[in-house]
Formats: sequence, C-alpha cells, structure tokens
Amino acid sequence: MKIKSKLLLISFLLFQVVLLAQNNITISGTVLDDQGQPLPGASVVLQGTTTGIQTDFDGNYRLENLPSNGTLVFSYIGFTTQTVPINNRTTIDLTMQEDTQSLDEVVVVGYGTQKKADLTGSIATVDAEQIEKTPSSNPVQSLQGKVAGVQIVTPGSPGASPTVRIRGLGTYSDATSLLYVVDGMFYSNIDFLNPNDIKSMNVLKDASSSAIYGVRAANGVIIIETKSGGKNRKPTIEYNGYTGVQRAQNVLQMANAEQFVTMAVESGSEADVQFILNAMQRYGRSRINPNVPDVNTDWYDKIIRDGIIQNHSISVTGGTENVSYSLGTNYFSQEGLLDMKNEYERFNIRSKLDVDVMDNLRMGVNTVFSNATQQTPEDSAWFKAYFAVPILPVFDDMNTEATPTRYANAQALGYRGTQNPFPDMVYNDNRLKIRKLLANIYLETDLIKDKLTFKTTYNIDFSALEERYVNLPFNMGYGDQRISDINRKQNNYYNQIWDNVLTYTDTYAENHNVTVMAGTSFRDEASNKFEATGSDIAGINYETSWYLDFADPLSFNNNVEEDNSRIYGQSYFGRVSYNYKNRYLLYGTFRADRSSKFTKEQWGYFPSVGAGWVISREPFMENVGFFDFLKLRAAWGRLGNDNVPASAGANTIENETVDLGDNPNTGITATSTYTDLTWEVVEELDFGFNMNTFNNRLSLEADYYIRDTEDAIMPVYIPIANQTISRNSGVIRNSGVEVALNWSDEITPDFTYTVGANFTTVKNEAIQIEDEKGYIDSGSAEFRQRTLVGEPLYAFYGYETTGVYQNQAQIDADPVAQNAIANGQDILPGYLIYSDANGDGSITDEDRMVLGSFLPKFTYGGNIGVNYKDFGFSMNFYGQSGNKILNRKRGEILFTNDTNMDADLAKNRWHGEGTSNTYPSSAGLRDGWNQRLSNFWVEDGDFFRIQNIQLAYTLRGDKLKGNMPDFKFTLTAERPLTIFSYNGFNPEVSDGVDRQTYPVPAIYTIGVNVKL
Repeated sequence: MKIKSKLLLISFLLFQVVLLAQNNITISGTVLDDQGQPLPGASVVLQGTTTGIQTDFDGNYRLENLPSNGTLVFSYIGFTTQTVPINNRTTIDLTMQEDTQSLDEVVVVGYGTQKKADLTGSIATVDAEQIEKTPSSNPVQSLQGKVAGVQIVTPGSPGASPTVRIRGLGTYSDATSLLYVVDGMFYSNIDFLNPNDIKSMNVLKDASSSAIYGVRAANGVIIIETKSGGKNRKPTIEYNGYTGVQRAQNVLQMANAEQFVTMAVESGSEADVQFILNAMQRYGRSRINPNVPDVNTDWYDKIIRDGIIQNHSISVTGGTENVSYSLGTNYFSQEGLLDMKNEYERFNIRSKLDVDVMDNLRMGVNTVFSNATQQTPEDSAWFKAYFAVPILPVFDDMNTEATPTRYANAQALGYRGTQNPFPDMVYNDNRLKIRKLLANIYLETDLIKDKLTFKTTYNIDFSALEERYVNLPFNMGYGDQRISDINRKQNNYYNQIWDNVLTYTDTYAENHNVTVMAGTSFRDEASNKFEATGSDIAGINYETSWYLDFADPLSFNNNVEEDNSRIYGQSYFGRVSYNYKNRYLLYGTFRADRSSKFTKEQWGYFPSVGAGWVISREPFMENVGFFDFLKLRAAWGRLGNDNVPASAGANTIENETVDLGDNPNTGITATSTYTDLTWEVVEELDFGFNMNTFNNRLSLEADYYIRDTEDAIMPVYIPIANQTISRNSGVIRNSGVEVALNWSDEITPDFTYTVGANFTTVKNEAIQIEDEKGYIDSGSAEFRQRTLVGEPLYAFYGYETTGVYQNQAQIDADPVAQNAIANGQDILPGYLIYSDANGDGSITDEDRMVLGSFLPKFTYGGNIGVNYKDFGFSMNFYGQSGNKILNRKRGEILFTNDTNMDADLAKNRWHGEGTSNTYPSSAGLRDGWNQRLSNFWVEDGDFFRIQNIQLAYTLRGDKLKGNMPDFKFTLTAERPLTIFSYNGFNPEVSDGVDRQTYPVPAIYTIGVNVKL
C-alpha cells in the first residue's frame, strides 16, 4: 500500500513538472493585414481555452504561460481565421488574408453596400491581387478572362483604352462605353487610374443591379473601390513597380521577293513584269535567283521594334484616432511597337482623406490629378507595310530628288504609289496631351445612430485634351511632294454631379432586416471643342514653330471650327432591401431620370426587382451536408440609355427646277428630318444560383439572362427626303448563359492552391427593325455589313464560296459560269466557285447571305494559383469562338493590283489543277469576279491565349539582418502565347474589320514591392 502511495505521489509530481514546463513559455509577435499594415484589435486566443488577448495599436501582442505544444487562433472581422501551432516558438508573426470567399463579405453596390450572401442580382468581384498582375495603362484590361459575361478587346497602341462589352452589344451605334464609379464618382474611362491604387472592382452585369445608376448604366457598371488608410495605424510607405519589354507576336508574314515575282508573272500582267525588270535594272539581280531583283525587304521587320514599359508607384497610408489617409503618386510609361515617336507617358497624384469630425459626422475628400502625353501612331504605316512590294528597299541613293532623306519610292519602278511607309512615320508628329483634375467630397451624418444616415456628395471632373497633328514637309521625288501643315484641337470637358442619399437600416423582431434608401442626383455635363488647320508653316524645323501663328494666314479659310454642348440631368431614386432570417431576400429599386438630350420625352421611369431564396438556411437542409451554401435568385429590371446623340435635325428648303413640256418651272421643296429621339430602354431578366460545397472549397455561380434594348436608335432611310436619320426604330436582344466555377484548398498551412474557370454564351440578334427595306446596311459597298431581323448586328453580308474551278471542263459544266461568260465575264481555272443561293443560274445580290458576326458567341477564361511558403505561381488563360473577322487589308486588292500580298496567299494560291480548292490563282486575285465580298475574305476569329503567368517570391524581413521590411519580387509574362488561325497580327478586332490592326504585344516584366 505504501509502495502504491509513493508511486502515485511520484506520478503526481512528474505531472506537475511537465505541466509547469508546458506553461513556462511566453509568446509575442505582430499581426499584419494582407497589405502589410498592423491590425490593431485582432484576437489571439489559445485554442480550446478563453486565454487570449487583442493586438495593440501597432498590431503587437504578448501572451505568457502558454503550453509549448499548444495552438494559437488568430481572428479578425473580414479576414480568414488562422490556427498556428506554437511548436516551442517564442515569436510568432502572422499576416492575415482578407476573407474574399466569406459569405459575409461586403460588396459595394450602387450608393451603398450589401453582404454577398444577400445579393439577388449578378455581381462579380475582382480583387487587388488579380488587378495588379496585369501590366497595362488601363486597369480594366485586368478583367480580361476573369469575369463571365465581360468581353475585353485589347488594343495594341500605347495608352489606348480597351473596348469593354458586358453581355453583348445592346446599341446599334456600338456605344459600349460603360459607367465606371470610382469611390462614388462617375467616369466613362479610367485611363487615369493606377492599378496599384485599386482595392477591388465590382462588375454589375444585370439591369437589376445597375438600374440604381440610371441613364449612364445601360451598357453595364463597374464599381471601383480604391485603397484607403486605416484609423489608429502607423504610417506605411509602400513602393510598387515593374519594368519590362513589349514584343510583337504572331508577326504577319508577307510574300518575299521570290514569291512576289512568281505571283506577278503568273498573274499575266505585263505591267507588273516590267516593274520587276525595272527593279532588277535599278538594284541588280539576286545572286541566288537571277530572275529576282537583289532586294528582299521585310517591311514589318523594318517598322517594328521592341518597346519598354514601366510603372512606379509610391504611397503613404495610415491614420489617427479620427483620421485615415492615403496619399500616392504614380509614373507610367509605355513605348509603342511602331518605330516612330509612338509612346504614352502618365504622371498621377492621388489623395484620399476621411475624417470623423464629430461622433455623428464624417467627411472625406478624394482627389486625382493626372497628366498624360500620348504620341499616337501613324496608322497608315501599317497599311503601307502590308502593301509595299518586297523588291523595294527602304533607302535609295539614286532617288536624288528625295529630301531630306533619300527614301526609296516605288514610283521609280513604275508603281502608282510611293508604298514606302517610312515617310509616314518620320515626317508626322501626332501628340495628345490629357490633363484631368478629378475631385470628390462628401459629408455624412448619423441622424439616428446605427439606423438613419444622410450623405451628400459633390463630384467634379475637369478634363483638358490638347491635340496637335503636324505633317512635316518632304519630297519623295517623281512629283510626290508635301508641304507642311498643322491641325490643332482643344477639347475641354467639365462634368459635375451632386448626389444626396438618405439610408435607413433596422432589424425588427430579430428576423426582419430592412434597408431603405432614397436619393436625388443632379448632373451637368459641358464641353467645348475648338479645331483649326493651317499649312505652310514658317520655321517648320523647330518645334517652337508648331503653332497656328506660324502657318500661312490664308490657309485657315474654312478650316476653323468650334462646337459647344451642355447637357443636364436630374434623377430621383430609391431602393428597398429586405431579408427574413437571412433566408428570403427581396430587392427593389425605382429611378426617375430626366435628360435634356430628349425633346419629346425628357423623363423616363425605370423600376427593377430581385428575389432570392437561401435554401441552405432552411431547417430541412440542416442534415444535408453537401451544401454549405445554396441560393436561388431572379431579377428583372429596366433602365434608360441616353448615351446616344441628342435629338436634332433640320428644316430644309431647296430650289428645284422641273421641265414641264418645253418650259422650265422653278419651285421649292421642303423637308423635315428632325430625329425627335426618346429613350432607349434596356429590359433584362436574369435567373441564377450560387452554391458553395465541400467545406466552401468549391463555389459555383450560374446565370441565364435575356437582355432586350427596346426603342433602339437606328439609322432609318426617309425616301421623301432622300436622307438617312436616326430614329427609335428597333429592338435588339442579347441572351445567354454565364458560369463561374472556383476551387480553393489548403493542403498544409504552407501549401495552398486555387483553380477556376468561367464561360459565357451570347446570342446577339435584331428582333425588330422599323425600316421599309427591312434591313440596315453599313460598312461600304464593297465590304457590306447588314443588320437583319433574326441576325446579329453588323453581320458580314456576302457570297459563299464552294471551291475553286480546277479545269476548263468544270467551267463548261457549270451553268453559273456559263451565264457569267455569256454576260462578258471571263471565268478561268483558278477562279472561285460561288453558291447560287436562289438557284436562278446567276450570281447576283440575291445570292448574298450572312457570313457571320464580329461578336463572339462563346468566351471563356480560367486560372490556376499555387502558393508554397514564400513562393507563389499563377496562370490565367482566355479565349473566344464563334466570331468572324473581315480581312479587309487583304480584300483591298480590288482597289489596286500592283502591291504585295501576304505569304499565306503566296503559298496556298491555286497554281495548277489540284493545288488548292480554297485560294484563287494569282490571276484570279486580280479579277473582279473573285474580289467580291465572300467567305474567302471573312475568316474565323477564334483564339486561345495564355493571358498571364506570374512567379512571385516574398523575402521576409525577419530573415535579413537588421530591421528590414518584406520584399516581394515578381516575374510576369502577359500574353506570352496566342493560338489562332486568322491571317493577321491579332484576332482581337473591336469591330471585326481588319484594315490594319495595331499588333497586341506580349509583355515581360520584373517587379518589386516593398513596404516600410
């Protein structure tokens, strides 16, 4: 018994020793947010106990007497809760990540916020990390491939803004300008905004979500929230920058000298053969092939260069007990791929200040000053480089008349044009200066604490655009000489908006949650435009003379214009948001808008409604473990669009003389062509669901939508007046499906990964056209586009080819060919075979058909992200299909036959029976029979692209000697690979007509981020 007592006593003492050993640890550290700023008030608790503490003002904490094998739990509102094993450590620092997947995440909506779980409309969010990965002058470019339902068409020219379409094309004028709301201020472009200043972008895709913004929201809304400081935070200085190189990819291959000579000889053109002989006499014969001139110029290689891109930002954020602030400056520059003065440079200064004036009174001021200079390219250089013959050199010392540089002139060989693109690049200076001052000031007060608030906001946007286009004098010889001229434009825009919003929020009987908002808005948009052109500038060699004062005064005759406009708008709006037990959701808005653009009906009234059912919160779903969250939603809304020309027109009286018998009689005719426009109205129905499963690792969002633009403004032909004017005369529909799927998982605390994909289908069609013809033609007579009921807007309209005539017997057996020959048309082997759609034996306008649309039917994107300790890897991809591109640069051979052709034509041309059943012969390309618009010139625009690859490494400051900050290094490849079949530089063509599209570069950068 004594032995047992002693053993128990020894065991108890050993247990006490172990227990004391476990509790003999003190742990301290610092908790930061994902921006590297301290998190005061973060909770640090020993797991399984109530032992814990909150971090102080600097994010520091200290806990004593903790077990060495315990686990700490770190939590903070809006951030992901993290558990960290102690593992005998006495110092544990932690960077908390914002909980972007949480259903309690707050999403910025019109004039307010909502929990993500309570949304009834279709809203997508892109966070700062995704935005910052894209090296671009315009932040909206970062959305490409990341948001279902959003099509981004990338421009290649430096400083150019992308084309953005949300859920298709809803206006005939292709006025696709979106409404961008930046910290409450309205803009039609955000080219002034530094991507590093953005906290998040929320894309409002359906009419119900957008309706609260009224007339400017018909094409979609993107709400942007910029980064702010934080109260009770020490100042944090951050540098974020990158530099890199841009390189042209998929450079179009043109026919080389040998291919060009072969095609010229095959064409049967004696003149073209003589031009080649002239080139051999002037420049000599090739040593490799004596039948070819000793010149083989790759014009694209000559005019394309690599371009440097760089971006540098410095910001300071912080706050005191009553003030939060964010100040920053940014420098961005980008060189163009065209080897001339072609670049973009921008300098920004931004400030954001929020102040608690009193306990119930807050105010804030946001300002941005942007100063940018854009040297725009001379696009004719791309056009000439495509057509310039390869047997012409860049320089020609024998062209002694050429000044100031002896550039080669194709006229020396007998060709009609100079063809050389270098004079267009060297002797033109196109400069655009863009200065913007943007300010936003608000005052907010609590009328009833935590329930009723009133906020008044005044926004101002002043933009000054100064354009200067200088054509310098030169002489190319052979009578091709140009005197100097200058065109100057001064465009000033002044927009102001004053909003007043009253918001009431309350909860009744614990389960009824209500938010009611009512407001007014007034806008005043003014612009003044001045333009003048002069020529023969004195002292043209000095830039100090590039002003109108130095031009010949007589040259201003009829070359001076000034235009002024002012538009007013007034709105009243309201919203009610209700949910019961966070389970049943109702959402409704109403907006009354008045626009001075319309003379007939200035007021428009636009309601919307949404409903949602969170099925996963129903009692009967408690035992269904598969769904972490499941919500069904539906929304309907109408909103007006005044992003159209103002009502205008003219009463016209003309003198007319008509012969009656042998006597002329004079009289007058009067016509009225007033447009008398009214609102375009967008009406949209959206059904969708949101689902989270597998412990919230998998999320799925899907939508089906029908979006109609009623009273669409279209050009209507008036036979009596013999004029085409704009009228509310049609209905346009876009419909489709959107799906976004994302999976994220944590294998270990050090190893996490994400995988995501999205796709969109869009069917664009004209539902109604009120025109006597039943259709609307656009484009040109040679390259016709037609809008028909049941077909997409601006559909390519031409002939369908079924092959190429291979021999004379095939021609003799074809009734269509024989009818054409009987009418004087030569048909030879190597000519295209056209489909006789109406079966009348002849190819006429009646045989034209829709050949496709430039609008893609299907777009998709995806992403992969892997994080292991301090390393991070991400890749995004993007693609589209179902759209067509009119290869107009190739088709313009119908205007001139003595130019070069691309290598694809040279290699695949018909040059004997069986050599091709798709491409005509060299002779056929020069004949009008083959030059008519057909599917030969309209090509597939499908493509797949690796959009972005980034490798990142974070060097922790605690691994370095001294008190060093964290450094994050990145290597980024933007658009490194694009796969497509279209015969051009780039399959992204905004309107689908490629007369010469600026190449979209691949961009490779190295970047660094450091916070002090």
